[in-house]
Amino acid sequence: MRIDISQHALPVYEALASNVRIEMIRLLATKTMNIKELADAMNLSSAIMTMHVKKLERAGIIKTSMQPGKGGAKKMCTLVTDKIEIIFPSSAVTSARDCHVTEVLVGHYSDFEVHPTCGLASTVKVIGMFDEPRAFLEPERVNAKILWLGQGYIEYRLANYLMKNDTPLELEISMEISSEAPFANENWPSDITFTLNGVELGVWTSPGDFGGSKRGRYTPDWWWDEINQYGIMKVLKIGSDGTYIDGMRISDVTIQDIRVEDKQWNFRIEVKEDAENVGGLTLFGTGFGNYNQDIVFKLYYERTASAT
Repeated sequence: MRIDISQHALPVYEALASNVRIEMIRLLATKTMNIKELADAMNLSSAIMTMHVKKLERAGIIKTSMQPGKGGAKKMCTLVTDKIEIIFPSSAVTSARDCHVTEVLVGHYSDFEVHPTCGLASTVKVIGMFDEPRAFLEPERVNAKILWLGQGYIEYRLANYLMKNDTPLELEISMEISSEAPFANENWPSDITFTLNGVELGVWTSPGDFGGSKRGRYTPDWWWDEINQYGIMKVLKIGSDGTYIDGMRISDVTIQDIRVEDKQWNFRIEVKEDAENVGGLTLFGTGFGNYNQDIVFKLYYERTASAT
């Protein structure tokens, strides 16, 4: 999870400002627990524990789901964040490195293969029809700020402005993404593969498709409560020693392996037909979800002075 110094991030800071909630995170890092189990472990009432659970859920640190049990349905709590990165207004780390930044709009894909459930929408209306792959060919597709598919891929082509005397150091790709279930299901794993310039970077398993009781921070008012509301901010980093997602190594692919000097790049996001978890994918752009951005590419480089 990445947060900034703004009012939008206050629920996260508030959620962490409690000894009780810090201990809840430690407990949930070991296993999924229901509210009664958490209350018993911390010697609190279920009512008080429910209040703490709501704060952590509102911050996007945990998710809850109802699961049947012997004594009736129980609200299960699952930790969905393994790292929080705070972005300050000015950072000595980022300012010390030059970078080219390109933001690719969710609807500006160059190729696709989609299978239902699928669809796309702008911030004002659905584009085409639900579960109709041909909608991805509609002229209005360029205005899409959310798109989803049950299986298949979406591919983006973008220009690379690296100069001859620039040495690439690290490529960072960030996006808000989740699984795709009919309506929404927070327990709906999906193995999502990321590929750049024909080189498979690695696979991330999305835990679910988030919607229902909690709306996305930027999701338009007209959008239905029952379907995709928001995703998880994921940050891919390809450096000199491998590829990472949110700091976790997912492959040995380095920046030297991906033809980063090419004048244009092709970036594919895919749920393969033979994946262990074929749970689809949803992409959120500006005007949808919890993060007001599309797909952002940051290429960090070192510039060598030209010979005179």
